[in-house]
Amino acid sequence: MLEILYKDEYLVAINKPSGLLVHRSEIDRHETRFVLQLLRNQLGQRVYPVHRLDKPTSGVLVFALSSEMASLIVDQWREREVEKRYLAITRGYMPEHIHLDYAMKPPVDKYAKHEVDKPAQEAITDFYLKATVEIPVEIDKYPQSRYSLVEAVPKTGRKHQIRRHLKHLSHPIIGDARYGKGRHSRYFRDHFDAGRLLLHAWQLQMQHPVTNETLTFVAPLDPIWNRLIVRFGWQQQLPEALHQEDNQHPSEDCSVTGQ
Repeated sequence: MLEILYKDEYLVAINKPSGLLVHRSEIDRHETRFVLQLLRNQLGQRVYPVHRLDKPTSGVLVFALSSEMASLIVDQWREREVEKRYLAITRGYMPEHIHLDYAMKPPVDKYAKHEVDKPAQEAITDFYLKATVEIPVEIDKYPQSRYSLVEAVPKTGRKHQIRRHLKHLSHPIIGDARYGKGRHSRYFRDHFDAGRLLLHAWQLQMQHPVTNETLTFVAPLDPIWNRLIVRFGWQQQLPEALHQEDNQHPSEDCSVTGQ
C-alpha cells in the first residue's frame, strides 16, 4: 500500500518509495510495478500525474483525480508557483548556502531512436547545509571521509536538476549511480545498509486548485534514511515529522558536526 499524505475529491498526495517508476517508461522495460497503476488500484479510480520523481527518488508526489484538475495543477508548475524541498546526503562538506544558476542541456535519452542535440535550459537551485559528518575511513584518497546533509530548493524543474547540479558542484549525491561517486555509494550500501539514491522530496507546497488554500505536504523519511539520521546524530537538524527515532545509536566510528 502506498502511503497517502492527503486526499480530497480533487487531488491526492502520496509518499513515493524509492525504486518505483511513476508510470511505464522505456527507462526500465522490464519493470512491472508503477505508482500510477498501484495508486489507481488502491483508490479504485483513475489518477492523473501532474509532475514526476525519478525512479530512485522518494518523497511527495501529487496526482489529480480528474483531467480538469490536472490541467489546473500543471499550470501552477508552469508558473513556478509550487515550492519543492528535497533532502540529500552528498560527498564532502558543502558551503552553508549556494545559489546555483547553471543552465543544462537535457540528459541524453539512450532509448530515443533519433536523439536531437537540444540547447541548454535555465536551471536554478538553492542549496542549504543542514549538517555534516566525518568518518575515519579512507574511501577515496583521503584518510577521512566527509559528507553533508543538504536541503535543495529547485526554482526550475529540469530533468535530474538537483542530481546534476550537485555533480557540477563536485558534491554528488550518495547512491547516485549515474552522477555519483561509486566508491562512496558502495561504502554506504555495504556498511550502512543504504543501497539507494539518498535524495528525498520531503516537502511540497502548492495552492489548492479549487479552494485556493495553501497546501503543505510533508513526506516522512523511510527506514534507510532514518537509520542514517540517527547514526550521524542529525535528528535535531530536521523537523520532527520527518524522522522516527529507533534504538540504534550513532556509530562509534563517526564524529559529527551539526550545522
